[in-house]
Amino acid sequence: MAEDPKWELAILATVQGFCEKLLQEAVEGEVPVPAGLETVSLQGEGDVGATLALMRRWLHLLDLAISPAMLRHAFTDETDPEIAEAMLRYFVRRSTHTDSDRDKTDIIVTFLYRHPRVPGQWDQRGYGLDGSLPLSPFEIALIEILADADQLPLPEEHVQVLRRFDSFEEQVLEFRDLNALLESGIIQTVRQIKENLDDSFFHPGVLATIAPYNATFGTKFDELFRDATQQIKTFAGDLEEQGGTILGSVDGIDVTVEHVKSMDESNLLKMDYGQALDKFRRVSKLKQTLELAPPVKHTSQKEASTPRPKPVAKAPAPVAPKPPFNLNNVRKAVTPQQVAAEETKLLKVEESVRLFVRVADPKFRQVVPMRFFNLTLTPAEADAYSADYLDEKSLRAGVARVLLRLVAVTARVITEWEELKRANNSPSIWKLHADSLATLFEIGSNAAENAERVSIMAAQRGHRQHVDDIQSSLKKLREYSGIAERSLTASAEPKGAAAGA
Repeated sequence: MAEDPKWELAILATVQGFCEKLLQEAVEGEVPVPAGLETVSLQGEGDVGATLALMRRWLHLLDLAISPAMLRHAFTDETDPEIAEAMLRYFVRRSTHTDSDRDKTDIIVTFLYRHPRVPGQWDQRGYGLDGSLPLSPFEIALIEILADADQLPLPEEHVQVLRRFDSFEEQVLEFRDLNALLESGIIQTVRQIKENLDDSFFHPGVLATIAPYNATFGTKFDELFRDATQQIKTFAGDLEEQGGTILGSVDGIDVTVEHVKSMDESNLLKMDYGQALDKFRRVSKLKQTLELAPPVKHTSQKEASTPRPKPVAKAPAPVAPKPPFNLNNVRKAVTPQQVAAEETKLLKVEESVRLFVRVADPKFRQVVPMRFFNLTLTPAEADAYSADYLDEKSLRAGVARVLLRLVAVTARVITEWEELKRANNSPSIWKLHADSLATLFEIGSNAAENAERVSIMAAQRGHRQHVDDIQSSLKKLREYSGIAERSLTASAEPKGAAAGA
C-alpha cells in the first residue's frame, strides 16, 4: 500500500528515539547517532527517501542490540501506547521476520492489550454470529494501527489453529499450582504454535487472538509464581529462626536462606519465559521439596510437654438431593422475559450473518464462521440474507423472512449445545445453557409452525422451489434441535442432583 514517506519517517523516528533511550540505559551513556538522523536533521526538509533508507539500516542495527527481555523491561505502565503502536508498525511491516521479531511483537501487542488508551476499551462487546462480535474491539484497533501494512488472507489451517486459544485460556485459568502449570506443557505448546504460524503471526487477526491469551497467562503465571516464592520465603524464615542455613537441594545444588533472600521475583518475571524457564522450574521444585519436608518450628518446653488432643474427624454434612432436570417442565416454565432475552440474541445473529454474507467472497459466503463451528447456509438461505426486499408484502419476502428466522434459531441452538458440552463440570453454568436451550426449543417450535404455514401457501401458489427451500431449512433446525435435546437429556441423567432444576 502506498504511503506518505514523511509519515513513515515520523513513525520510524519514534521507534528510533525509544530504542536509543533503551540502549542509553543499558550502556549507561550516550548512543552515537549517524549523521543525518539527529533530531534537528529529521526536522529539516532534506531528501526524505535517502533519510528513510539510512533510518532503516540504523534501526536494524539498534534492533540487533535489543533483546526481547530488554524490551519487556522497557515497557512499563508509564510507557506511551503511541510508542508501542509505532514499534508494532515497524516490526509488522518488515519485509522478512526473525524469531526475535516475533517475540518482540508478542510483547508489544500484549502491552497494547493490557494498556488501552481508554479504560475498558476492549470490554465493549456486542452480539455477533453466536453471541460475540465478529471482530473484537481490539482487532479493529489493530487493523487501524496496521492499515498501511499489506496483509494477505490467513490460510485455513492457521484459522483453525487460532480456535484453540479459547481452550488454552480456559486451561490456564484452572491451574492452582506453579508446578502443575510448568509440567502441563502448555508453555511449549503455545510457543511452538506461534513459531509454526510463520508470517501469519503478524496478521491483525492472529495478534488479536494471541494478546488476550498472553495477558491471561501472564496474570495467572505471576500469581502462581509469587505464591510459590512467598511460601519458600516463609519456609526460609522458619529455618532461619532455628539457626539453619540450607533449605534443601534442587538438581544437586544446596539452596540456602541467603539464596532465597536475594530472590527478586519482579526481575525474574520480566525475563523472557523461554530463558527463565529453568529458573522457574527450580523455584517450583524447591517449593515441592519444602512441602514434603518443611522446617520444624521451635516449640516451648510447656508446649512440648502438653499433649495435644487428637483431631476428631467430622462427618460430611448431608447434601439435600435436588430434583433431576426435566426438560418438559422447564419448557413449560419458560417466561416471557427469557423469550425476550433470546429474541434479542436472535436479532443480533441475523444482523451478523447478513453482514458476513454481504461482504464475503461469493464463493465462500455460504460458510459462516462461528465461535465453535462453521454454519453452512443453503443457496436460498444465503440469498435471503443478502435480499433487499424483506419489507415487501410478497410471498418471496415472506419466504426470505422464514429462512432468516430458521437459520438464526439453528445457529443459536448449536451454539448453546456446544456451550452445554463444555460446562459439564460446572452445574450452575450447565443449568444456564440448559435453560437457554429450553427457551430456544419453544421459539423454534413456533418458528417451525410459521414456516409450515408459509410453505403451504407457497405450494398453493405453485412455487415448488420455495417449498423445498423452507423444508430444507426446517430439516436442519429439527435435526440439530433433536441432537441438542438428546444431549441435554443424556448429560442431565448422570448428574442427578448436581444438574437439578
